[in-house]
Amino acid sequence: MALQALIFDVDGTLANTERDGHLVAFNLAFKELGLDWVWSNELYHKLLDVTGGQLRIKHYVNNYLPEFKTDDLDAFALSLHQLKTKIYVRIVDEGAMPLRPGVTRLFQEARAAGLRMAIATTTTPANVVALISNTLGEEALGWFEVIGAGDVVPNLKPAGDIYSYVLDQMNLDASECIAFEDSRNGIVSATHANLKTIITVNEYTDTHDFTGAVVILNNLGELNQPFEMIEGNPTESTFVDVAYLQELHAQHC
Repeated sequence: MALQALIFDVDGTLANTERDGHLVAFNLAFKELGLDWVWSNELYHKLLDVTGGQLRIKHYVNNYLPEFKTDDLDAFALSLHQLKTKIYVRIVDEGAMPLRPGVTRLFQEARAAGLRMAIATTTTPANVVALISNTLGEEALGWFEVIGAGDVVPNLKPAGDIYSYVLDQMNLDASECIAFEDSRNGIVSATHANLKTIITVNEYTDTHDFTGAVVILNNLGELNQPFEMIEGNPTESTFVDVAYLQELHAQHC
């Protein structure tokens, strides 16, 4: 069965949004609310094991701040996360969030080749819109047939719900697609939906267990900036383009 579609995670996969956006926005939100909390890069690395901003806040309170009191932790986490999202969107609107190497090129090549594209993420829809529109233009939102984001499914990654949702919306079988992820939670989610997955690691995920990945790379690469293959079958390709994706799909799907 031929390759029909590419499904992309967002945070850490399309851009280094965790370090340069979400972490900064969390700390600014804490400050704005008069909280004396500061999440270091090292702490955030650990907190990323929990997917979803509201769940991450509740995990932090429950495990790091047993003395913190609030009448309704769910409502508190929701309000704090809404503020954090507004700040994150502002950061992205200011143009401080470039896409990772090879992302824009691959989007353009995939469209030219007639491959369908979609997004499967646990971040909020507002975050996706801000990142795509500010890096590629508002019209680029139309490049993605489905944007599966936020709480459209009951269970966040590492559950496979979001990928199953996207596949259902596109009326595609997992064997016709390749997913792009950057984290252990991501590949577990994609694997639950029977998707073959390409991993591009970042500073938060380069030590994760990616058992089952089709290939593990440092990034998608560019013509003059070859990717580093961390794990995978040897190839003559030096960057991820449509031909390389078709090669991988033929080998693994």
